[in-house]
Amino acid sequence: MKRSVWNRWNACWLGLIIVCYGLLSILISTGIMNNIYVTVLMGIGINIILAVSLNLIIGITGQFSLGHAGFMCIGAYASGVMMKQFSSSITGVLLGMLIGMLISAVVALLVAGPTLRLKGDYLAIATLGFGEIIRIVVLNLDITNGAAGLILQKVVNWPIIYLFVVLSLVIVVNFGISAKGRACLAIREDEVAAEAMGINTTKYKIEAFVIGAIIASVAGSLYAGSFYVIKPDMFTFTKSIDILVIVVFGGMGSVTGSVIAATAIGFINIFLQQFAEIRMIAYGLALVCIMIFRPGGLLSTKEFTFTGLWKWMKKRRVKA
Repeated sequence: MKRSVWNRWNACWLGLIIVCYGLLSILISTGIMNNIYVTVLMGIGINIILAVSLNLIIGITGQFSLGHAGFMCIGAYASGVMMKQFSSSITGVLLGMLIGMLISAVVALLVAGPTLRLKGDYLAIATLGFGEIIRIVVLNLDITNGAAGLILQKVVNWPIIYLFVVLSLVIVVNFGISAKGRACLAIREDEVAAEAMGINTTKYKIEAFVIGAIIASVAGSLYAGSFYVIKPDMFTFTKSIDILVIVVFGGMGSVTGSVIAATAIGFINIFLQQFAEIRMIAYGLALVCIMIFRPGGLLSTKEFTFTGLWKWMKKRRVKA
């Protein structure tokens, strides 16, 4: 009986994924969403991948990281260099994605060991420094063309990004509800108590950090294949803050919140394109307002589930 219930909810999620894809396809094919909005849609998809990967580190495990742009940079340049080798084909993007994932995993393991023993502001400063180190290394390599960056062709379309968004959400959500995810939640709530219960806190923090880094690298590879230029100054501290704003805005620990926040901020950016100078000021004001009126973000740690929706509908029927 339990197995059939799970299959029913899985079927609901699959149906939602297909319906969303169908609606977007109709809007694009009929011209309701023009090329500008398709580009925004692709940017939103990449930001969703980045946000859920950072939420895995910050929201689920409780480790404050400011070096996420560094892993995105690794994935972007790995795919960018491979695209140059394969005449800007999708093969170059995918091969570069695999290379970027491998490099990000190794770098994350090297960084996670010493840095994740730190806490709070010290951890944030350490990861911030790490992100800047990656950017400086990329800036001084000949293969990356230094500060001039790489000029690429667009070979990734929105269905490919949609596929990777779904895969990223499935990975993060399933990690969160797994035994390892529950261990990470225990670490987030009280690391000392988690250690007293026999949880290997260092091990689980490193695992979450590595998975988040790999997913961020995937987002970087998709970015390289979606837009025409990548430069080291695209992956500065500001980019890490952009991702952090999405996570905080949606709710640290809420994957649903990250999706909603990334979508909302993506469309807000359309209206702020003519005011690029005040974009960070607007983000700062938005964060202040969120902290005042919704300290936990839009959804805090809540998630949308079909089980919860079904219970809510049953309560409504009883009241009616």
